[in-house]
Amino acid sequence: MRDFLQRTLVWLAAIALLSLALWRLDSPQDALIVVVVLLGAWLSFHLFHVALLLRWLRHPSPERVPDGFGAWRVVFTALYRQARTQRQSKQKLTNVLERFINAGEAMPDGVVVLDEHERIEWINPSAEEHLGLDRKTDVGNLLLNLVRQPSFHAYMSEDSHSQPLILRTGAPNEKVLSIQLVPFDSTRKLLLSRDITQLERVQTVHRDFVANVSHELRTPLTVVGGFLETFADMPEPDPAMLKQFMPMMLEQTRRMQSLVEDLLTLSRLENSPKNVPLDPVDIDALLDTLVVEAEGLSQGRHTIVLEKNSRHGLWGSEKELHSAFGNLVSNAVRYTPEGGTVTLQWRDDGERSVFSVRDTGIGIPREHIPRLTERFYRVDRGRSRNNGGTGLGLAIVKHVIARHHGRLEISSEPEKGSCFSVSFAGEQLSER
Repeated sequence: MRDFLQRTLVWLAAIALLSLALWRLDSPQDALIVVVVLLGAWLSFHLFHVALLLRWLRHPSPERVPDGFGAWRVVFTALYRQARTQRQSKQKLTNVLERFINAGEAMPDGVVVLDEHERIEWINPSAEEHLGLDRKTDVGNLLLNLVRQPSFHAYMSEDSHSQPLILRTGAPNEKVLSIQLVPFDSTRKLLLSRDITQLERVQTVHRDFVANVSHELRTPLTVVGGFLETFADMPEPDPAMLKQFMPMMLEQTRRMQSLVEDLLTLSRLENSPKNVPLDPVDIDALLDTLVVEAEGLSQGRHTIVLEKNSRHGLWGSEKELHSAFGNLVSNAVRYTPEGGTVTLQWRDDGERSVFSVRDTGIGIPREHIPRLTERFYRVDRGRSRNNGGTGLGLAIVKHVIARHHGRLEISSEPEKGSCFSVSFAGEQLSER
């Protein structure tokens, strides 16, 4: 600006000096004509550049800045620099905004931007999924018209939103969401949603686990405690009563011991590394041991059959596999009536090798099969306890098989029997 003014004043001073010189050397009329012509040319020069400036302002861009002459070259050079700086700043802001939008769209949590009237300005894909919204049609609409749950409306109308709302969505995609409203300037708000369905399930499993453990331990502790109180109240122990009660106390103590051992085994499996050491497993010796254990548990009440038809062995933890296979075998013996048959089989099935335990027992209704590997899940609680089960055997089997990258399959039909199969492939198999 300073340079422009200086140049303009220089031109005006030059015209004035020239006019004075002509005034002294020539007639005043000629001097006036020269002044008018020079001022007209000077004014036309500036009007021409003003027109160039106005035309550029209609579509301003650094590439289209006029060149200009004289003082206007300084002006247009300054405009060019300013336009280029603004373009760079705009590009930076665009890049920042684009990164922000990309980050928002990649977030696993839902984000909805609301204006002062709680109309939707922006939605990320997670919020679409959580709240059943559509970015193409719902932007600009009132959020409360799209999410109609009463608890959500009550939460949005509250003065304070320091605590999140736990919102349960309906069918078909039932979810548990944590919703929180966060003001981020004088007019706009962020609505954040987080899918806590899995966390809610884990908490439910933990609560059920504690309740089940307490329930399983309560009965044997009550029995043992009752007998001990009876003996404590007696002046002298009655030998006949001791002989009668001691086996019952021993049975309940063993039941608690089995439960604690299974709990410790399950805890160790859950806290161990996911991959087990690849040690060679003597599958023939393991199968022979399982047959001996089955015969010992059966006490001659069942027919125990072993079938081997595989060219493969196993890599893994022999102790863990013995525990898992032993649980399957003991369950088959316990739930097969006297005179039934329990068949242990090690066979090849294409690229996989399969260990299976098939029985002719009581079977399992189809609706219970998906939940059999849950902790303490029992098809018939009373019958399971009478057979000496803790309700943790199949949960242990599931963890062992997962650590060995195997696959557990269960087929059963009530009153006809069950078949539990564990298949292995890949690095878990070895040539025999």
